[in-house]
Amino acid sequence: MTDALSLTLLDEDGGLRRIPLDESAAFAPPTSPLRSRVIYAAVHVIPQVNGDNTPGAPADIDWDATLAFRRTMWSRGLGVADAMDTAQRNMGLDPAATRELISRSADAAREALADPQIAAVFPAGATVSDLVVAGVSTDQRSEHELSLDEIVEAYIEQLQATEATGAGAVLMASRHLARVATTPGEYEEVYRRVLEAATEPVVLHWLGTAFDPQLEGYFGSDDTAEGARTLLRIIEADPARIRGVKMSLLDDAAEIAVRESLPAGVRMLTGDDFHFSHLIVGDGTATTEAGGEQVLGEYSDALLGAFAATAPAASAAVQALDAGDPDEARRILDASEELGRHVFSAPTFHYKTGVAFLAWLNGHQRAFTMVGGMHSARSLPHLSRTIELAATTGNLERPALAAERWHSMLRLAGYEITAGTAPTGETS
Repeated sequence: MTDALSLTLLDEDGGLRRIPLDESAAFAPPTSPLRSRVIYAAVHVIPQVNGDNTPGAPADIDWDATLAFRRTMWSRGLGVADAMDTAQRNMGLDPAATRELISRSADAAREALADPQIAAVFPAGATVSDLVVAGVSTDQRSEHELSLDEIVEAYIEQLQATEATGAGAVLMASRHLARVATTPGEYEEVYRRVLEAATEPVVLHWLGTAFDPQLEGYFGSDDTAEGARTLLRIIEADPARIRGVKMSLLDDAAEIAVRESLPAGVRMLTGDDFHFSHLIVGDGTATTEAGGEQVLGEYSDALLGAFAATAPAASAAVQALDAGDPDEARRILDASEELGRHVFSAPTFHYKTGVAFLAWLNGHQRAFTMVGGMHSARSLPHLSRTIELAATTGNLERPALAAERWHSMLRLAGYEITAGTAPTGETS
């Protein structure tokens, strides 16, 4: 077994083992638009290698690499969700960098639509907002607490700035609102006023405490069912202004309950990185007719951080649905879900480290580094399991490069990894 065709892994007990590695990428990009589902991958940012990527330092972003990563998503027919949790919003991405990121991503999407190769994998008449949606929140205000009026003003300021770029807007859950709102009615009033200012339909985002503990009790209750009723009242009050709702509670039953209650025309975009396979394919309702379509409500579309790490498989799964093969779509997504569950394992908010790690392995960034030094948030054995699952689920785009880069990390940690021989273990 040669080094080029194998992968050396590091287990939690410090032991090394080797597995075969297929040198060819498992999934091909599409050649026509994805029809069966609307998919957005929530993507990360790539910092300058020589930047001050330390905790508390302002984000110093490598714009060329960051935007090239977005083009990779588009080349697979996937939209991009930007300036959200995966981009380290509130965990290193400061407000000035957030504004610049949204503007640059929207401009890159506009340029991409003029590229015949990328335009070919999006529907005719696609706009910038089909390629990129961006997070809108209140985090440009540094005060710990704001009044409800100030929260509305902060939301609208970001909403107007985002809409001006052409990107679609995702109304993120606001930490400010979670701190001061005491009743469901106050949430309904804030959202009503913000939605009245929207000039295009928006996506509402319900982010759970696994991702951000400061959002406990969002929508006015610690009880998920009560919070869901508030969310539905917000949507039902003005459904024409709602493009969809992204639920990131890691609770598939709660998502299905809301999905079944949505008004006509409002999409459920799953944000459940643990259960996305059956949610996307649908629960026993998938068509087996090539080119057929399901009724909206029987399945979820997606806006997932997991798909930044598993974009090849995500695209291939929708291609399988388009071909009338839901069983193949489930096979692909079930495997990727195993990778997603590992990347998003507790503490869940450190999943971004896995996204950046896989981007580095796949050649999308020069170094494994993150804004705020967050590349140190996962252990070597955790990363070892990440690359193992990526290899076995078809999510290594350039397997030989990924193996070379991973083995270099092991060597840096003091392990001797020699081509064609068994690993020798830790050096002195």
